[in-house]
This record gives sequence, structure tokens and C-alpha cells, in this order.
Amino acid sequence: MADHKLSVEDLLSFPALQLTVLAGASGLRRSVSWAHVSELEDPTPWLLGAEMILTTGLALPRTGARQRAYLERLDDAGVSALALSAQLHVPPLHPAFVQAAEERGMPVLEVPLSVPFIAIAQEVAAAVQEIPGQRLGAQLQVFGALRWLATERLETAVLFRRLERLSGYQVYLCTTQGRTLLPGVPVPDPDLLPGSVDAPPSIPGGFAVPVLAPGGPAGFLVALERRGASPAGLAVVQHIATVAALQLAMVRQERETLRREGAETLAELLQDVLDPAAARRRLQRLSIEGDIALVVVRTVSEDDLLRNLDELPYLMLNRGDERYLLGPPELGTAIAAIPGVAVGMSRSFAPGESLRVAQREALWAVSQAAQSGRPLVRYGNDPTGRWLPDDPTVLSALVEHVLGDVMRYDAAHNADLLISVRTWMERDRRTDAAAAALHIHPNTLAYRLRRFADLSGRGLSSTETFAEVWLAIRAAGQLGLTD
Repeated sequence: MADHKLSVEDLLSFPALQLTVLAGASGLRRSVSWAHVSELEDPTPWLLGAEMILTTGLALPRTGARQRAYLERLDDAGVSALALSAQLHVPPLHPAFVQAAEERGMPVLEVPLSVPFIAIAQEVAAAVQEIPGQRLGAQLQVFGALRWLATERLETAVLFRRLERLSGYQVYLCTTQGRTLLPGVPVPDPDLLPGSVDAPPSIPGGFAVPVLAPGGPAGFLVALERRGASPAGLAVVQHIATVAALQLAMVRQERETLRREGAETLAELLQDVLDPAAARRRLQRLSIEGDIALVVVRTVSEDDLLRNLDELPYLMLNRGDERYLLGPPELGTAIAAIPGVAVGMSRSFAPGESLRVAQREALWAVSQAAQSGRPLVRYGNDPTGRWLPDDPTVLSALVEHVLGDVMRYDAAHNADLLISVRTWMERDRRTDAAAAALHIHPNTLAYRLRRFADLSGRGLSSTETFAEVWLAIRAAGQLGLTD
């Protein structure tokens, strides 16, 4: 099959492509051997020369100096022309960029939004006929995946199954830590991942390439040759990685929208301003169904929290140093796996119920988790809690009757009688252990216990009064009156 020389000028003459020249018209006689889609700021390691680079604009830097450097890199690598898709992601073109194109005779073209990149690739391929038919077909159709993203809104799993059939590879995606990157796409064997994003792309049986995102690589795409299929090569794998990056941007935007809506909904639920029917509808739209629980979390970063909740539906709201989450009871177990975390969880309840009781339960439970050093405390698992009513009026009356005078004394004198008694009780009345936890001398603790008995009128040596004081301390914690 004979080769035919094709120039940039020839492509301008094709009416169907509707290409226009933005800069660098003196280089229109440059030869074109292939049309290559790239959203990389530096695609030159993967170029052979004489390519026309097609980009939606994601690859083009925003500043004048970096735009000029980008164009000069392409020109130094032998690129024939740069084609920018109109009205997509192309930033304003700086005078330094245009000047560089004119000085170097590097054609910069504009592609109308109505003309897909696949049409340009087909014209180039038909003219030069340098690539075997099967690989050509894969290249062209993978280019078309950009159009699928824009027009068909395919589910991620369906999109990548199409790309697998076209490319001859089994495709895997993961974050740089080896976690799921996109829903519906499996994670590769960790042994296949490169040591860094700059590592050579070749691996046994295929390729591993980075998936780029604003701020740095989001993860890796691993493509392994499928038995009985004809693999289409590294260029196709690179294009699939670009599709993955665009899909990831869309998924992240959708997640962020849902997260903001979820935070607003949870704030309204905590304020008890939604009627039950409206609350159920709102939660169902956010995929919160079945038995749910309220979780309060301390001592964990939002990034660590999100990484451990990839597969669970939830609403999250930040309140100071605490994070409130509403979702299935499995949330508590998932979050408790984070080192150093303190998690408090309410009892389960049905969507639409008021969160007033659940909020008290979760706050009490997280306080117990923080005090005890346990990662997770579920309200109701405490054997004392089952004897306390849910009615805050009854609980308040119990606290006032048993502890009122002590709490007022603590407030007036900046004393720690109540916390000292509670610590002593929690450590099974072992004075030395409780004093060590309070960082005081055992004699000081003994004095505080006597002072508590004097103020409350309840000696702690009696089983009856001990039980009454213990229940009152638990009630105060449930009401949020103690730390």
C-alpha cells in the first residue's frame, strides 16, 4: 500500500473538517503522518515526529510562559501542528504563545466543536495509510470515546468495557495508593504498579500509565493484553488514560455536588426542620435507605475519613473539630479502622425519624470513646445505658437530684470533684490508678471523694448510693453536661 504525503495545508482544504488557522501559517507545508489526541502538558516522550496533536485544551497551560514552553516542546519534538477544540477547555491564548507559533512556523489550528477528533484522524489515516487496519480502527474508535463521554453519558463500567473490546486489553484502574479510582473498574494487582509516575510504561504483558488530574497524578491505568485479542499498542492505552482522567473529573464533580447537598440535608435534619416524609424523600434521593445511624467522629482528617468510605453511602457535616455522618450502621466499623480515631454511634433508626435522640446518643458515645481510648463506642452497648430513659427531662431531674450541688460547687470553685469521682468509678474504685489518670496524688483524690460525699449527701461506700451516683454520672454524660 503506497504512502502519500499529507501536509497541514491539505487538511485545511478538506471542507468537512472546517479547520481554521490561529497562528503559525508559515508552517502549513509541514508533513503530517498521524493525528494524535493528547491532554498531557508534555506528550513528547511518546511522539515519533510529524504528528498533529489534538487537544480539548486540558493540556494547554494557563500562563504565557508555560504556553510558550508547551508549544516549543512540541515543535522541538517534530510535531506538525497543534489543533485546539473550540469552546471546550482551551484557556485564553497569550501573546507569547502566538508569537512563538509565528516565529517557529508552528501551525496552531482551531477545530469546531461540531467536528469530532475522529473525523480528523480518519482523514489523516486515509491519506497516509501507514498503520495496519486493526490498530487503526482501535485508535479511531478510542478517539470516539471522548464523544461518548459528552453525548451518551455512559456508566463508567459500560464505557470501559467498550474500550477493552476496542483496544484488546483488560483495563484496571487504581489510585496511587492502590484503591478504587473509578466505580465499576477493577483494581490491578499491586505488584504491577510502577514505582513512580515517571517510570517507563512497559510492564510484563502490557502497560501501566499515570492518570493525570489537576494537582498531580490521580492514579494508574494498567492495561494487560487479553488472550486471543490483538492489542492496539501504547498510544491507545494513553488515550484510554485520558478518557479515564476526564471521567474521573466528571465523577468527582458529581460527588462534590452530592456531598454539598448531603451536608445541607444533614444540617436540616439535625435542626429538626424537615417533616418525616420530606426527610425520607431527601435521604432516598441521596441513596440513604434501610436502618441508619448517626455517627460523630473526632481526631481524624477529612481526607482519611473519605478514603475509608469509598463504598458506603453517607451524609457528612463538619461542626468544629467533630464530623457528623449519617448512613448505614457499617459506617462506624469502617471509620473505627482509622488509627487514632474516636467514633461514637447512635442506635439504629428508620429514615425520617427525628435526630434529636440520636444526636445525644452519638455525642455521649464519642465522649466515651475519647475518654476510654476505644476507637468505637456504640450507644446501647454500655450495660448501664439500658437502665436510663431517653426522656431528657427525666435525665435532667436525676442529675440535679444527685449531682446538682457538686456541679455548682465545681463551677464556682473551678474544682474537679465530679470528674475525679467518675474517673475513680471507671477504674473500679482503684485509687492509685485513678489518681495516676488524673495526674494528682492519691491523697488529693481521697480528699475529693470525701468532699463529693459531703456535698451530695451520698457516701460512696454504700452499694445503693454508689449505683445511684453512677447512673447520675451516666445521665449527665448522655445530656452532654460532662466532657
